[in-house]
Amino acid sequence: MDADEIKRAVLRGGRVFWKNQSYEVVVDHLGQWFIKCHINDHHIGLTWQDGVTLNGKPEDFILW
Repeated sequence: MDADEIKRAVLRGGRVFWKNQSYEVVVDHLGQWFIKCHINDHHIGLTWQDGVTLNGKPEDFILW
């Protein structure tokens, strides 16, 4: 999945995870996209600052 596909899936109500269910793609109230770790509540940006390059391999994102 690329960044746009991930964002569309989440906005449609789907749940997208990175590698496993501990890391979920979320969007905050300001429209910022993150990968959230449910274990320690740590967040990392979904993409680099260019808004396109994912912080992970596209094939590691899973629509649940």
